[in-house]
Amino acid sequence: MIARLLKRLKPKARSVIITVIGDSIMHHGGCAALGSMIALCAPLGLNERLVRTSVFRLAKENWLVAERIGRRSYCRVTDEGRRRIEAAHGRIYHRTGQPWDRHWTFIIVNFAGMPAARSRGLRNDLRWQGFGQLASGVMLHPDPDEAALRTLLVESRAGRRTLAFRSTAESWISAEAQRDLIERAWDMKRLAADYKTFLATFHPVWQRLASAEAPDPQTCFAVRTLLMHAYRRVLLRDPKLPDELLPANWPGTAARILCRDLYKLVQEPAERFLMARLHTAEGPAPAAHPAYYTRFGGLDSAPEA
Repeated sequence: MIARLLKRLKPKARSVIITVIGDSIMHHGGCAALGSMIALCAPLGLNERLVRTSVFRLAKENWLVAERIGRRSYCRVTDEGRRRIEAAHGRIYHRTGQPWDRHWTFIIVNFAGMPAARSRGLRNDLRWQGFGQLASGVMLHPDPDEAALRTLLVESRAGRRTLAFRSTAESWISAEAQRDLIERAWDMKRLAADYKTFLATFHPVWQRLASAEAPDPQTCFAVRTLLMHAYRRVLLRDPKLPDELLPANWPGTAARILCRDLYKLVQEPAERFLMARLHTAEGPAPAAHPAYYTRFGGLDSAPEA
């Protein structure tokens, strides 16, 4: 089953390791021996060379900092890496949707004269927060995270080049006009297709494991990691539009339910596999942070040692 998932998903080593860090290592302190990383990635089809190379690259990208204590090497999540991971966690594990208040937030950015790399980075960061592009320099979202938006504009030093304002959609605006706006700003057809692919990939996995008496911990860890790897790849491109603006039978809703159910099914044996292999610079990995058990509306309590 894992071999079929790996063949279908074709995950890249760097991306898989980010998933292992974000889904499994962060809630146990954010530090891991390099040997632990190698052991955790083995069931995911990654050999020692790929893990070492990917960890080195993630350190250069300021996700991790590597340190050597005696004869052993360790990697620890940097402050920047922690901010990136925690920002993604809110979207992945916790749904906080509220009824839409018919407001739209518009961002107008003067990209003229901005260095190309900085301009490209700001556009990508705005898209990551769910903003769609309406026209050159004009981006919009019906319900953005305002605190995250303010932080982005400050950290990117784009505040002096950016106007942000909110506008209310009139009640007499036609549904067709809003659908046209959404289709121009976001590629919703591709997103829907990707959610359907996710459902087709993982529904058989859920069926198989739900009927198993005692799922193997290693298999459960591999499933949990590949599940979150695949879900994250789709979800972080999802603008998370209010339900009122989504088409009927939106596949993202079914994808989240499947992800939640499968995650809850495998998480306890997956944690046992993880704790048997995860070691830090201070010794055995600490117990999971209490916030871990709030994922997807609440997980089972910590497994017995």
